[in-house]
Amino acid sequence: MDAVVDRPAPVSTAHAEPALPPEARLDMPTQSLRRWSRGEERTRARPADWTTPWVSRLLVFGSALALTAYGVHEMYEVVSVSRTTVLQYLLLAFFTVNFSWIALAFTSSILGFVVLLVKKPETPRASSLSKRTVVVMPIYNEATSRTFAALAAIRESVEATGLGANFDYFILSDTTNPDIWIAEERAFLALRDRLGPDARVYYRHRPKNHHRKAGNIADFVTRWGGHYEHMVVLDADSLMTGYCIVRLAAAMEADPDAGIIQSLPLIINRNTLFARLQQFAAKIYGPVIATGLAVWSGREGNYWGHNAIIRTRAFAAHCGMPTLSGKPPFGGHILSHDFVEAALIRRAGWTVYMLPDLEGSYEESPPSLIDLATRDRRWCQGNLQHSRVIGAAGLTWSTRQHFATGIMSYLASPLWLAQLVVGIVLVLQTRYVRPEYFTTEFSLFPSWPRFDAERALQLFLITMAILLAPKLFGLLLALIRRSLRQGSGGALRLVASSLIEVIMSALLAPILMLIQSGAVFQIIAGRDTGWNPQRRDDGSIPLRDIVRRHRLHTAFGIFAGVSAFMIAPSLFGWMSPTIVGLVLAIPISAASGQLSLGLALKRAGLLLTPEETSPPPIALRANALMGQLATAGFDDANALLAIHGDPQFRARHEAMLPPPERPRRGDIDRDRVVAEAKVREADSIEELIGWLHGKEVAVVLHDRLLLGLVAGLPRRDAALAAE
Repeated sequence: MDAVVDRPAPVSTAHAEPALPPEARLDMPTQSLRRWSRGEERTRARPADWTTPWVSRLLVFGSALALTAYGVHEMYEVVSVSRTTVLQYLLLAFFTVNFSWIALAFTSSILGFVVLLVKKPETPRASSLSKRTVVVMPIYNEATSRTFAALAAIRESVEATGLGANFDYFILSDTTNPDIWIAEERAFLALRDRLGPDARVYYRHRPKNHHRKAGNIADFVTRWGGHYEHMVVLDADSLMTGYCIVRLAAAMEADPDAGIIQSLPLIINRNTLFARLQQFAAKIYGPVIATGLAVWSGREGNYWGHNAIIRTRAFAAHCGMPTLSGKPPFGGHILSHDFVEAALIRRAGWTVYMLPDLEGSYEESPPSLIDLATRDRRWCQGNLQHSRVIGAAGLTWSTRQHFATGIMSYLASPLWLAQLVVGIVLVLQTRYVRPEYFTTEFSLFPSWPRFDAERALQLFLITMAILLAPKLFGLLLALIRRSLRQGSGGALRLVASSLIEVIMSALLAPILMLIQSGAVFQIIAGRDTGWNPQRRDDGSIPLRDIVRRHRLHTAFGIFAGVSAFMIAPSLFGWMSPTIVGLVLAIPISAASGQLSLGLALKRAGLLLTPEETSPPPIALRANALMGQLATAGFDDANALLAIHGDPQFRARHEAMLPPPERPRRGDIDRDRVVAEAKVREADSIEELIGWLHGKEVAVVLHDRLLLGLVAGLPRRDAALAAE
């Protein structure tokens, strides 16, 4: 006999108000990437505020260009000691692209460092709001206890500002797992019952997740967007304080030209080694990079898809996502829709900018290197898709630069790999290939590649300094600011933590280089990534999966190490950071997801952030609520047993279902036919659960007739007791 699952407490019907408010529709026309005229751009409400930061852009891009010219000149001198070969020119070309990329990041971080050094932080508070704002949380097969605890904590924090009446809350579910879907409904109803009739919390589940997150948001905007002037968009792992949300709403009300205002989310609640490295880097180095970007972007900034406020009607009018022609990975619906939405709303005459010094915006990060690689694969495809959007009509120069930056962030890895391979081949040629004494051109000397070793070493040191400079700027600011220094464990621990982060980053860099290079090659070859939910918990990955994911990286590291040593011990020494990282890819990846290592560093006061030493109240509240929801058992219950065991919940579930669609004559839904046959054949609910597959369970949960039949099935334990 199958074990009987304990039934969590029934959901009350004390407050049976509808799960959704009346619709207030907005049109959201699909935008064209080919056609746009300046006459379609709106008239600016405050033209005087639209100052373009030309001085900052000149300093950042001019300095990057000058630095690149210097680096290319030095590299040319390195390879042109004698007659330059084709391979040497190829090496110079790869170096030019790669060096220009890091030079721009360097000059932008200098701007961010100077601004943060001289600017005093501001903490204005909003005393009143006149417009209505909705906080929307799109979710997709997430842990219910985590997402609903976060939303409840956010709502409580907003209410504490005294301006809570201006805000509503929507959970927008695209969940496809039936058990998680029912868990979401039960958690939502429990939350509504706890908050009472003035909850202003709503829940919508889409039966089919067309166009994924972009389609999820678009469905909300077209159906209910007319109720709200603004919407704050969250991710499933977002946390935002009431102060932060109210400040964003106040900034939007104060700026009639603002289309999107982005906050800078900090990473919190992370405990594995890899996640703590990311958490530390985001806190110490992130503001330098983000501030530099915000200053030179000005009002032509970017949108990261969450923890931002959006003007709803402007979004509806101008951000309808087009579908790219052709098949994925380069065709189909746009994966990284946030960059495109920022570009389209900016094209229409609305501003997009960031408030990098606004506190109270948080998110989480992948717990291990493999989890990051899984997420990065989707982001890589989305950013490479932007190669088909970057030339869209009407986009500003700054917007195209944002697209180029996103594309280059993934192309950089195969370009660095190509530069590395060409460099190895050149050294191999120098050592083992016989010089060509008799060429087609007259020469007194044989033709073979030669290098200026001393100049090459100097250029290598300059490149490393440019790469590490943003981290140094962030560390200096943290040491200067007392609260940040003390919150990170003090000066000595802060410096030690930065050294740990730099060493680990150096070891992880070659692994990520190969992972991202592989992703780029797969996408170019036409392989679509799909869309899998992100793992957000702290936990390790089975060793066999780690070995499978990194065995080729290890093999490449061993091959590169042996080859380099055979060519020249000096080459092996120069490549040792790359070789060590690749050879140790399996243990490094395994260690990255270890909770024990992360907690050990935390106990030692290393990789600390102020949000750990003094956790934000909203994070503590969210964690407490998550514990309560976990105890309720919603995440652990079987969907059909939950429906079967609680008639009141079944009635409320049916009330939340959309009206049934009338099928066309002769159009047979095979899943429904099979599901109905199984429901009618089953002798008990347990037997039915054993028979139904995932799609069939979803069909039953969407069908009021089948739900009624399920409710009439006996429990196996009750049937046995009757015998």
